[in-house]
Amino acid sequence: MITKENILASAKKTILSESKSIAKLTDYLDENFIEATQKIYNSKGRLVVTGIGKSAIIAQKMVASFNSTGTPSLFLHASEAIHGDLGMIQNEDVIICISKSGNSPEIKVLVPLLKRFGNALIAITGNMTSFLAKGSDFVLNTTVDAESCPNNLAPTNSTTAQLVMGDAITVCLMEMRDFKPEDFAVYHPGGALGKKLLLRVKDMLEHSLKPMVAADASIKKVIFEISEKRLGVTAVVENDKVIGIITDGDIRRMLSDRDTFADLIAKDIMTKNPKTTSSDAMVVEALNIMEDFSITQLVVEDNTEYKGILHLHDILKEGIL
Repeated sequence: MITKENILASAKKTILSESKSIAKLTDYLDENFIEATQKIYNSKGRLVVTGIGKSAIIAQKMVASFNSTGTPSLFLHASEAIHGDLGMIQNEDVIICISKSGNSPEIKVLVPLLKRFGNALIAITGNMTSFLAKGSDFVLNTTVDAESCPNNLAPTNSTTAQLVMGDAITVCLMEMRDFKPEDFAVYHPGGALGKKLLLRVKDMLEHSLKPMVAADASIKKVIFEISEKRLGVTAVVENDKVIGIITDGDIRRMLSDRDTFADLIAKDIMTKNPKTTSSDAMVVEALNIMEDFSITQLVVEDNTEYKGILHLHDILKEGIL
C-alpha cells in the first residue's frame, strides 16, 4: 500500500540521490574543464550544443542559458544533424556534444563528421571510455553511480549532472566576461525583469503630469492641483526650486486639526526637503528609496530643475515590484 509517508520518503530519496551525484562532479573537474571553457571564451564563432533524447532537452536549456549571458549559441539535434542540419555549423564554431553513454548510434555517426569539419569538440558524458569521449578534444565527466529511477533506467541523476555541468560553464564564462546586470538586461528587455534592469525614471515621466503650486498658494489652490493631477501630491515651488511637497495625507491631517484653513498657504503645511531622484536614475533605484523611507512619491529633479513626480502606483503598473 502506498502511503503519504512512502511518497515523501521516495521524493526525499530522489533529491538526496541527485544532490550527491551533483556534489561528486567537483571531483571530476580537471584541466579539461579549464581548457574547454577557455576554448569557448576565445572562440570567434558560436557555441553549438548537440545531443539526442533527454540529453537533447538538456542541450536546449544550455543554449538558452548561454545565449542569455553573452555566449552566442544554437541547438543542433544529433539525429537531424546527420540529415542536413550539419550545414548550420561554421568553421570557427565550438561544439558541445552531450550523451550519457557516448555510444548511441547517432553519436557514433555524428562525431566523425564533426571532427572532419575541424571544429573543437567538447564531450559531456558519463562514460569516459566511450566513442564520444575518445573522439573529443575535451571531455567533461558527468558520471553518476546510478539513476534515482527505481529501475535505474529513466534519466534522472545523469541529466541533472549534465545540466549542472552546463551551468558551471555558463557561470565561468559570465565571470570571464565580467558580465554585469546591465549586460543581462540587454538580452532580457521584455517583461518585469527587463523593465527592472532597463527602465529609467525619465521613461515614466514622459507622459506624466507635473503638479506644482507656489509657496504662497492658497490651500484651495493646493487641493485643486492635487485633485486635478491625480498623483496624490503636489510640489511646492519657489524661485524655480522645489522647497517642499504637500500630499493628500497632509491635507487630511490639516483638516482634522483645524476648523478653517482660510489663513493658511502652501508653505505652512508642506513637508520640507522631500526625498528626490533624478530623471536618469533607474526606476528600481527610485523604488528602493521609497521602500527605505516608507513613502509612495518621489520628486524628480535634475540639478534642482523640477521634472515631475514619480508615484509608486506607476511603478506597480509596470510590474516592477
